Amino acid sequence: MDAATLTVKTNAAAALLKAMGNERRLSILLYLSQGEKSVGELEQLVGLSQSALSQHLAVLRQEGLVCTRRQAQTIFYRLDGETVSAVLTLVRRHFPA
Repeated sequence: MDAATLTVKTNAAAALLKAMGNERRLSILLYLSQGEKSVGELEQLVGLSQSALSQHLAVLRQEGLVCTRRQAQTIFYRLDGETVSAVLTLVRRHFPA
């Protein structure tokens, strides 16, 4: 792997880990690893206000870790991509609940 490719991959990995490095965002991702959840469900599970939760979800969306689906006025979130799922599998394996 050349230096330019390594730099690109390192930057992508660092951005992923930075987004996941926040305790609340990691908690959100772990809940979403169990399946799609509405914003209301996530509020109750994570224990954040809607505005605080929205800020965390925006970061996760920006980094491409979650995606959304709208049904009427309800927004549902789910994990987006194999990379985030693989990292969460490692987290659960090394830090079981």
